[in-house]
Amino acid sequence: MPEMALSNSEPFALAAEASDEPFKMDEDSFRAFYGRTSRPLWHYLARVSGSRVLADDLLQEAYYRFLRADLKDTSELYLKNYLFRTATNLLRDHWRRGYRASSVSLDLPAVEALPDRDRTADDVQRRSDLARLFERLKPRERELLWQAYAEGASHKEIAERLGLRPGSIRLMLFRARHKAARLLRGRKV
Repeated sequence: MPEMALSNSEPFALAAEASDEPFKMDEDSFRAFYGRTSRPLWHYLARVSGSRVLADDLLQEAYYRFLRADLKDTSELYLKNYLFRTATNLLRDHWRRGYRASSVSLDLPAVEALPDRDRTADDVQRRSDLARLFERLKPRERELLWQAYAEGASHKEIAERLGLRPGSIRLMLFRARHKAARLLRGRKV
């Protein structure tokens, strides 16, 4: 009889242990997730921060925190939004600590240094205009524009990633787009 009681309680103990464990990804799943998200996240961090070196550091820290987090939802969208929000918060913390220079200096590779595969003069001009534009925008404007147009994120996703109210995204994007348009036309802002 005691043997019967022990074997009957064993499944309940295993179930209790499984529910207490934090979310863990196996190595193959993480590699696949990293492959899908690391490049867009790095580009986002590099453009918003203006520094490739800082983007490398923040990318590493964001994935470290992602792996240590106790995530309950395992959907791809939730995980990606969590990762972008973590990276955004890390970037903001970096700026709050006073590490931000008075003007953003993009140390991204010069357009001329990039490979010449199928590049036209118009493409090179657009890329340099974008780099100059991002230097003159505020960090929040860069975050919004990058999430909306480079990442293709919906307003709801942008709100989740940046920690903003979903209802405010539309107006903030409108203002950021108009400021960017004025800057590109050469008007003072």
